[in-house]
This record gives sequence, structure tokens and C-alpha cells, in this order.
Amino acid sequence: MPVTAEINQLRDNYSRRIIAIQLTNTTARPVTVLGALASSPLFSGTIEWPATPGGIELPPGQTKILPAPLSSPDCGPPRTGSNEGATVALQLAEAKATGPAATVPATDPYGVLSRNNAEICLALAVSAVAGIRLEPELEVSADGQRAVLGLAITPRSTPGSPLPGPSGALILHRIDGTTLIDEDPVAPWPRSVAVHAGGAIQHFRLGIRPARCDPHAIADDKVGTLLPLRVSAGGRDGVVKIDAGGMLRGRIHDFVSTACGRQ
Repeated sequence: MPVTAEINQLRDNYSRRIIAIQLTNTTARPVTVLGALASSPLFSGTIEWPATPGGIELPPGQTKILPAPLSSPDCGPPRTGSNEGATVALQLAEAKATGPAATVPATDPYGVLSRNNAEICLALAVSAVAGIRLEPELEVSADGQRAVLGLAITPRSTPGSPLPGPSGALILHRIDGTTLIDEDPVAPWPRSVAVHAGGAIQHFRLGIRPARCDPHAIADDKVGTLLPLRVSAGGRDGVVKIDAGGMLRGRIHDFVSTACGRQ
């Protein structure tokens, strides 16, 4: 087979659930890829690269990245060491569009598929108990050095989990900082919060301050406004990341820029 495959993920695509199918042409001649479908026991169906007409050409000895949205995960009992078995079916122009696809094994050196499976299944278990969101407003202190985020947890009226394992409750153990913001001790972040389906809405004030003030803090920001919550739900433990959304993301960036500029 003239092409090898590897699974990876660009940081920009973490929250979008898009992986990278990396294809390397191992020959001395160009190879044109018309289609690519990744398969894994961790995901139902195939993970398809949305090819454009004419496909993509791989120059000799070079690697190109094909973005592919993840399909629905298999949320059975949590598994470890389950990156094995990933494959990529390739439709090559040399084999003609009507010919059968060639299947090659796909390495996953960074555990992208298992990480995404665990994160998505945990997020589904959490959402079956409650909705979690950040309020779009940002309350900035008079001196501009600290601010307060609003976090709202809205329990479902009844458990809605279709996943195996216990449901109806989740525990918010703690909240981690990001590359952009950190906890302000003046308004500490909640710890060990129990949430039950059918319970009352819970609101929290999260004091924040810049985590770093180097020139690249905002310019290179990719995940700094994805707030990591360490939780347990549906028999799973891990981190769910709450996206600030476009409006709040801009306000956080403005706050960090201003706070760092005044230091």
C-alpha cells in the first residue's frame, strides 16, 4: 500500500470533535486520495473525511492532514488500552473511483480516539443529569485586575441517560484553571458539589484572574476559554470542558489583555 495512516487531532478542533487523519505517501510518485473513512471499535459507523471533488494529492514522501468529524461513540463500559483496531479505508485515484477501497491500519500514538470516546461519553452522562453553562456576562472589578464568571447548573426534571451505569446524579469535584485564566482566591471556585436530577438550579460565582501575561497568552490561545470541570457521572470520572461561547470568549480576552496591561 503506497499510503500509511495515523490518527491525530489539532488543538483548534478539540471542542469541535474533529480528528485528523494523517496520510503519508511512502512512494516516489504522487498519490491522489479520493476518499478516506476511519473506523474504530470506539465509535459507531465510520469517521469520514468530507472529500472535495478530485480528492487531494499527496506528493512523494509527504504527509497531509484530512479533517474528519467524529461519529457517535460507543459508550459501553469504560475501556483501557483500546486504541487497537483503528483502520482507514482509502479510495485512491489509481484504483479508479469505482474500484474497491484499500484498508490500512491506523496508528494512534497519542490516544486520540480513546480520549475523545471517554470525553464524549462522560459529557453525555453529565448532560443526562444536568445542563451546565457559563453566563455570557463578565463582571470586572473596578481596578480591572479580577473578574467574576457566572456558572449555572440546571438539573433535568428526571434522569435522561440512555447510557449504561448509574444515572440521576453527578458530582462536580473541582474546576481547573486554563492557559488563560486561573482561580481568584477572593471568589474561590466550588468544590464537591452534588447535583441530582429533579433538583434546583445552582448558580456559582467564579472569581478569575489572568493565568499568564506573556505576549502570546491571547494571540496563541486555543483552549483558554474552555473551562475544565472535574466530574463523576454515570459511572465515569473525568473532565468536561464548558465552552465560553463567542460573546464571553471576547470579553475574557479583553479582560486578560487589560489586566495584564495594567500590571
